[in-house]
Amino acid sequence: MANVISDETIEYVGILAKLELSGEEKEAAKKDMGSMLDYIDKLNELDTSDVEPMSHVFPVENVFREDIVTNGDNSEAMLKNAPEQKDNSYQVPMTVE
Repeated sequence: MANVISDETIEYVGILAKLELSGEEKEAAKKDMGSMLDYIDKLNELDTSDVEPMSHVFPVENVFREDIVTNGDNSEAMLKNAPEQKDNSYQVPMTVE
């Protein structure tokens, strides 16, 4: 285990995570964090120079549909029931002076 986590680091992480850890829990957390960092170091040893970077695991194409208006402009039908209209809009009483 090359990565040794200090007591100060565990205290700091506990403060950030708003955790109150007992002595046993701190020792377990130190061991777990060290194991995680060792695993990351092991992954960093892999040669990934020929691996193309990707943003997604699956080959995702643009899944958005074309934005086409299908219902058209129904402003005349909507304004038909308006009590008052002005410049092709609803006219309402002023509420703020």
